[in-house]
Amino acid sequence: MYTGKMIFSQLMSYMPMHEFRKCVNRYQGNYKVQTFSCLSQYLTMAFAQLTYRESLRDIEACLRVQQNKLYHMGIQGDVSRSTLARANENRDWRIYADFAQVLIQTARKLYADEDLGLELQDTIYALDSTTIDLCLSLFPWARFRKHKGAIKLHTLIDLRGSIPSFIKITDGKVHDVNILDELIPEPGSYYVMDRGYLDFERLYTLSQNCAFFVIRSKRNTKFRRIYSHSVDKSSGLQCDQTIVLTGVNAADDYPEKLRRIKYFDAQHNKTLVFLTNNFALSALIIAQLYKCRWQVELFFKWIKQHLRIKAFYGTSENAVKTQIWIAISVYVLVAIIKKRLKLDMSLYTILQVLSLSLFEKIPLYQALTKLYYKVEDSVSWKQLSLFDL
Repeated sequence: MYTGKMIFSQLMSYMPMHEFRKCVNRYQGNYKVQTFSCLSQYLTMAFAQLTYRESLRDIEACLRVQQNKLYHMGIQGDVSRSTLARANENRDWRIYADFAQVLIQTARKLYADEDLGLELQDTIYALDSTTIDLCLSLFPWARFRKHKGAIKLHTLIDLRGSIPSFIKITDGKVHDVNILDELIPEPGSYYVMDRGYLDFERLYTLSQNCAFFVIRSKRNTKFRRIYSHSVDKSSGLQCDQTIVLTGVNAADDYPEKLRRIKYFDAQHNKTLVFLTNNFALSALIIAQLYKCRWQVELFFKWIKQHLRIKAFYGTSENAVKTQIWIAISVYVLVAIIKKRLKLDMSLYTILQVLSLSLFEKIPLYQALTKLYYKVEDSVSWKQLSLFDL
C-alpha cells in the first residue's frame, strides 16, 4: 500500500522552489509575516484553482475539513478567509507574475520540438487579447465604459505547446495595438496577429528588428501593386502581390515593400487578405500560419472555462492580478507535468482527475494513467464466512 505523499504534494514538488523563493525575496513578500507565508498563499490559491472553489468561504470550508493534512500539503498555519483575503490584497502580485515567467521558460523548452504541421523550425507567436467583464461598482479601478468595468488579458502565445510567453493585464480601455510597444521582438520569429494590431509604424519596428509578421489587412488599406506572382487557385489562394503603401501616413510609417496575399477559406466561406514582410515562404504557408493563430482563441476559451479567472476572490487590482497569475502558473505547471510524465491525455482530462484526487495517497503517474495495482495482504486471514450455510 502506497503511504507516501498526497497527489497535491507530488504535483507541487515540480515547482522550482529556489526560483519561487527568489521571487518572494525580490519583492519582500514575507516581510513581517509570521504564519501564512507567500508559499502557503500560493499553495492555497493553487488548490482553489485545481478544485474549482467558488469563493474564499468555499476555500476555507474545504481546507478546514482537511486540517490535519495541511502541513503535509506545505500549507503552514490555519487557512481562514480573512487571512487569505489580506494576503491577496497586500502581497505584491509581481511575485507570482515573475514565478509564472520562470515556469513559462521551462515549459517552452519542453515544448520546443512540438510539430505544428508546418515546414518551419522558427518560433511562431500568436498575439491577441481577451476581455473579462467586471462589475464597475465592485472594481472601480477597472473602468471600461461609463457603466461597465473590464480588464484585458493581452497574451503572446508560443504556438508550439500553446504556452503563453508574454502576458499583460490592463483595464478594458487599453487598445490592443499599444501592446506592440511592450514586446521585445525576437529576430527570425513570426508574429501572427489579427487586424486589431494593424499599425504600420509599429509593424515597421518589428521588421527593422528582423522579425516577421503575418497580419490581416483592413478594407480601407491603400496600396499600389508592383508585381503579381502566380498562384494555384485550387488551393484557395487568389493572389500573391508585392505592394507599397500609398496612404497619407502609411507610406511614411512603412516605406518598404510588403507582400499581400488573398485567400478564400472554403470551410467558412470567407475571403481573407494578409500582409506580411516575409517574401521567402510560399503563399499557402503564410495562409496556414494565420490559421494557426486560432490556438490563442482556444487558449482564452480554455482558461476561462477551466480556471478561476472570471469570478474573483478579491476586488482590488492586486488581488485580481494575483489570482490571474497564479491561475496561469498552475496551467503551465500542469503542462510541464504532462510533458515530463509523457502523458497522452489532454490538459482538461488531467485537471479533471486532479480535482477529485488531490488528497489521495497514490503515485501521481498512476492516478493520471489509470494504472491500478492489486496489493495483496501479507497475512492470509482464515476467517469463516458469516453467511455460510
